[in-house]
Amino acid sequence: MLKGKHIILGITGSIAAYKAAFLVRLLVKEGASVKIIMTPFATGFITPLTMSALSGNPVMTEMFSKDSGEWTSHVDLGIWADLFLVAPATANTIAKMAGGVADNLLLTTYLSARCPVMVVPAMDMDMYKHPSTQDNIQTLEERGSTIVDAGTGELASGLSGKGRMEEPEEIVKQINSLFKKKTKKISLLSNQKVLVTAGPTYEAIDPVRYIGNHSSGKMGIKIAEKLADAGAEVHLVLGPVSEFIDRDMMQVYDVVSASEMSDKCTELFPAMNGVVLAAAVADFTPLKPEKEKLKRSGDDLQISLRPTNDIAASLGRSRSIKQWLVGFALETENELPNAAKKLEKKNLDLIVLNSLKDKGAGFGVDTNKVRIIDRNGKISDFGLKTKDEVAKDIVNSIQDFLSLSL
Repeated sequence: MLKGKHIILGITGSIAAYKAAFLVRLLVKEGASVKIIMTPFATGFITPLTMSALSGNPVMTEMFSKDSGEWTSHVDLGIWADLFLVAPATANTIAKMAGGVADNLLLTTYLSARCPVMVVPAMDMDMYKHPSTQDNIQTLEERGSTIVDAGTGELASGLSGKGRMEEPEEIVKQINSLFKKKTKKISLLSNQKVLVTAGPTYEAIDPVRYIGNHSSGKMGIKIAEKLADAGAEVHLVLGPVSEFIDRDMMQVYDVVSASEMSDKCTELFPAMNGVVLAAAVADFTPLKPEKEKLKRSGDDLQISLRPTNDIAASLGRSRSIKQWLVGFALETENELPNAAKKLEKKNLDLIVLNSLKDKGAGFGVDTNKVRIIDRNGKISDFGLKTKDEVAKDIVNSIQDFLSLSL
């Protein structure tokens, strides 16, 4: 359940910080990507070097470097995360979270986070049962945070009572339970079979050379992951890419050429509830690929091309009334009119518009900026975001469309 999840772990100044080391190992073992923020006091209990080695990421402790002035963006961290986990959470940090205090990187990131928050208290028994602490915990819970109740046992003070940080194994169980509940809430895509295309296609000139494009496949892969997170059964038809694919999350069909992608989509389409066509499929392919490698000569080389099958148009013609179809448009001029024309011509329900004129959007980058147009002419504009966030926006737009279609 945690494969591909982005988790921020906030560690505060408690003797229980040593348990964070075991917690990180378990999260990483389950496939989560973990970024760690430590308060200055936390570094006195366990070193950033230890946590960095276990997580595979640099540990963050300050909002900016006093030497270089380099700034750690709490906003970007808040957008990146699927879960903000504070473990251990001291009475001091819990009070500041409840009061909206933002005097360190952990707290500023908490206030910027758009994701679920889980808080794991750890403190002495009298601090834990103090009315102010209990009021602060209740405040966080009422605001939507998940509280992992403290355990009972021997405490660092030598006393025995309630206040121990819950064991890492139990915390991981509760994180898995939280994501399962989140998935169950999203019912419109649950158990739907969704076909996604991603990546470029390579059209052979000869056994060595090909015609291709700059698509990395990142956008389509992220969409496939978010659909799987939402409970869909995802079938990903994937062109040649170097991106990591979690093949346990979905069924992946590796293809190379436009014809192979078209054939696989045509084969799978009748059994699908919906399709997201995010691949950058070649519009033309060599008419007669050479069987042997072409040799250099003094003459100009001319290659005759023929159109490839238009997958979107083909599926749009054969779709049933119950199937939904999402396409992509990459434009360099007259963006909105061209995208709207494509949506209508190919019988799509939604079209995701990219413009190569937008800085930070397009091929080979980790960000994107899109506009989504539905078949009723509604246009939704989204700012420049990470492709992970854009994928969430696209999946949310699909669900919004499906809710209106019920």
